[in-house]
Amino acid sequence: MSEDFGRVGVLYGGCSAEREVSLMSGQGVHAALKSVGVDAYLFDTGKQDLAELMNARFDRVFIALHGRYGEDGTLQGALELMRLPYTGSGPLASSLAMDKIMTKKVWIAQGLPTPKFAILTGESDLAGAMENLGLPLIIKPPHEGSTLGVAKVGRREEMLAAYRQAARYDADVLAEQFIRGRELTVAILGKGRNARALPVIEIVAPAGNYDYEHKYVSNDTQYICPARLDAALSGEIMALSEQAFAALGCEGWGRADFMLDADNRPWLLEMNTSPGMTSHSLVPMGAKAAGMSYAQLCVAILASASCKVQAPPDGPTKQEAT
Repeated sequence: MSEDFGRVGVLYGGCSAEREVSLMSGQGVHAALKSVGVDAYLFDTGKQDLAELMNARFDRVFIALHGRYGEDGTLQGALELMRLPYTGSGPLASSLAMDKIMTKKVWIAQGLPTPKFAILTGESDLAGAMENLGLPLIIKPPHEGSTLGVAKVGRREEMLAAYRQAARYDADVLAEQFIRGRELTVAILGKGRNARALPVIEIVAPAGNYDYEHKYVSNDTQYICPARLDAALSGEIMALSEQAFAALGCEGWGRADFMLDADNRPWLLEMNTSPGMTSHSLVPMGAKAAGMSYAQLCVAILASASCKVQAPPDGPTKQEAT
């Protein structure tokens, strides 16, 4: 079956603030695919351009990029023009999920639970956000991942510094109601009605601080998989993950992040359409709990690679387009 994939490019690295994480993800995916006989090659989109990608003559690509220019729909649009099958969601879903503000607007329109929020366009918006959302609250750049630029604001005097830190990454900044409780995440594999959630994972970080260091470097964070939840609540959270995935039009694979409050109410935080695949990453952990090895997970994701935009009946083939 490995031969059926043809020549495979693993797109990694890139030029986002999450480059270092993507390098680790791509190397892991590449090694796993090679271990099962896939003819796979690493391709660093941060150092190699689209012309080189076209000339590489890949039959499909595995996107192991995180953040801007890899997870946000821009690369997906270019791959559609090349008619080159790729893993994960299409241009629109990738763009929506990458924008935490638009994600929340879609989920709210669909009746899905997500914390209240405010959009900060300048320092004059800070006082109003604190009044409407209360303290503590969370400050985030809406187009970054890996907790980059994220801060918890517990006191009024902390707000300006937190805003300015997030504004280094984005012109508009997201202020979000703080939900006190347990941090959960759920991976989803598949498409449409066939998309299925993997077991729920609970993240227990030192002092509740699941930052970049505790995600990718430190071994102090505990991961409990499956999470210690009763069957009904676990099923509710898994179903909510699938609904959130479908609401954004996602496919292939993804990961939904939650907070579970003291009343056992789950709150959706964000959707990742190209999650990490490092040794500390959560999707491989959920897959393992479901009986799937890291290599099997990589193959399953690769097998779902496709172009999402329907080409016209007389449109160009991939070879003609390139």
